[in-house]
Parts: sequence; C-alpha cells; structure tokens
Amino acid sequence: MNWKLWNRNKDQMPAPDQPDWERALINRMAADYLRDQRTRRRWGIVFKSLIFLYFIGLLAAATAPNWMEEVSPTKSHTALIEIKGVIASDTEASADHVIAALRSAFESTQVKGVILRINSPGGSPVQAGYINDEIKRLKAKYQKDNDKAMPVYAVAADLCASGGYYIAVGTDAIYVDKASLIGSIGVRIDGFGFQDAMERLGVERRLLTAGSNKGILDPFSPLSETQREFIQKVLNTLHRQFIAEVKAGRGDKLKGGDELFSGLFWSGEEAVVLGLADALGSSSFVAREIIGADTIVDYTEKRDLLDTVAKRLGASFSAGMLDRLDVLFGSATPR
Repeated sequence: MNWKLWNRNKDQMPAPDQPDWERALINRMAADYLRDQRTRRRWGIVFKSLIFLYFIGLLAAATAPNWMEEVSPTKSHTALIEIKGVIASDTEASADHVIAALRSAFESTQVKGVILRINSPGGSPVQAGYINDEIKRLKAKYQKDNDKAMPVYAVAADLCASGGYYIAVGTDAIYVDKASLIGSIGVRIDGFGFQDAMERLGVERRLLTAGSNKGILDPFSPLSETQREFIQKVLNTLHRQFIAEVKAGRGDKLKGGDELFSGLFWSGEEAVVLGLADALGSSSFVAREIIGADTIVDYTEKRDLLDTVAKRLGASFSAGMLDRLDVLFGSATPR
C-alpha cells in the first residue's frame, strides 16, 4: 500500500550522491520549518481564543445576575442597596458605588421605596457625607419632578456605627435588630509614639521639613502641646458637623443627652428607646409592611470584574501570560 501522506516528501528527495541533494535538503528543512511555524501559529490562536472566551464567560457570569435583576422586574418593587464594610473611596461602600446605586433606584419607575441595608463600622466622614447629601438631593428632586415622595429607609444589620450612622440619619427612618450595635457618634485620629523607645536605643530621628508643623503626626517625633491642641480643634470641628447632621436627621426623636454624642454605642433595642432608631425591623419587614412592595431587587453596585481581576492578579501577569503564549505557540500577527 502506498501511503502518499507519509512518503510524498521522501520520494521527492534525490539521492545523496546527486548534485542537487544539498539544495533539496535545504528546501526540505525550510519547508518543514515553515510548516512547523504555521502549526504553532494555529495552536497559538486556538489557545488565545480559549483564554479570551474564558474571560468573557467569567464576565458574563458576573454581570448576568445584575442584568436580570435590572430588566426582569415589571411590577412595583423595593430597591435594596447594601453598604457593607469600611466606608472609603476604594471600597465597595464608597460614595461612588452607593450614589450610583441610589440614582439607578430613583430613576426606575417601578421602585416604590429604597432600603439602605447598612453593616459598617464607619470610615471616611467625607464619603459618608457625600452619600448623606445625595440622599437629600435625590429625595428633593424626586418630590419636585413627581409631586410625591420617594421613601428611603435605613436598616441596620450587625453594625451601624460612626460613618454608617452618618448615612442612616439622612433617611426617613432607621430600623434595627434588637442586637444591632448603633451609634459611635464621634471622630478619632490614632497613631503611635516611639520617641522614648528611640532615645533608649540611642536612635536619632532625622526629619527635615519645610513648614514647622509638616511632621505633626510623625510617630518618631514628639507631639507638642500646641500641635495637640490644634489636632483636637480639628476633631472638635468634625464632631460638631457630625452632631449637627444627627440632630437635623433625628430632630425631636432623640431622647438622650450629650452621652449620645460621646462615641458610645448601644444595642438596637436601646437605640430605639434613645431615639437613635425608630423601630425594630428587617429589610423584608420594611419592604412588606412599611413600603408595601415585598418584592426586593438588589440595586447594589458590584465591583467591576475585570477591575477586580486586574487588582488581584496584576496587569503585568496578564501581559506576561500572553507573551509566554507567543513564545510557546508563535505570534498570531507579525511584529
């Protein structure tokens, strides 16, 4: 049997004693090299396509639930926005994420009310202030445009303290669990001082500044009484702003005295008695009994999948992986 598939090139080679044998060998080697390059290039394209499809699948899996939640509700529902963890510019509880979710909820014609489910120890007063201000702005705009109010309620989970409570007082009412921790109305700056330890060890601190107070919070330098008084004045100012927002939001509901603003916190049950919260209740309770729309749709802004992958793995890893594929399988395009 004549297997031309395997023998065709061998039949074309002249004998070694023929004058054209060297040229034929070179041609054979060049053809084999080009054929190998084409094979490597094809496999490279296949593997790159599989990796691309894999990432597309991850993206679709991450965004499909949110997309379904946004397009599927065709009846009145309650919008739920989660505020979890530390409130800061680079977290899921940042003002950008929460405000984007709030705007989406207010723009929906099917939303009957909004619940902010808060489980946060606090964080940046600036980020919390942005969210508090936006709640008020959106409510005022909705009232003006629709001649009716859009109710916004805060529901405390395990913890609604400091900046979390700063956000909560901007809502129409605050609902808590009896075991929730509520309050911590105060401001803090903390750090360490190693001056005495350095002196005992014989270590000299060399800090050069342009501006006599530029190193005011340097842990290896002494804190003068003047600097201490200045920092305390800043904290007192921020504290007054916090207290003013709490009083504006809670009004005559507050039953306690100055201890409410001392940084202490209370159980949810105690918070209701003190006027820091309105009643006991979960998100489901508020949606069903207060808003009157027991269907709850999550409007929480999720962190972008590609951004998360880039932050965890690093953009350099992705680039290096593609470069390795190029080395292994050949580049799909000329360079």
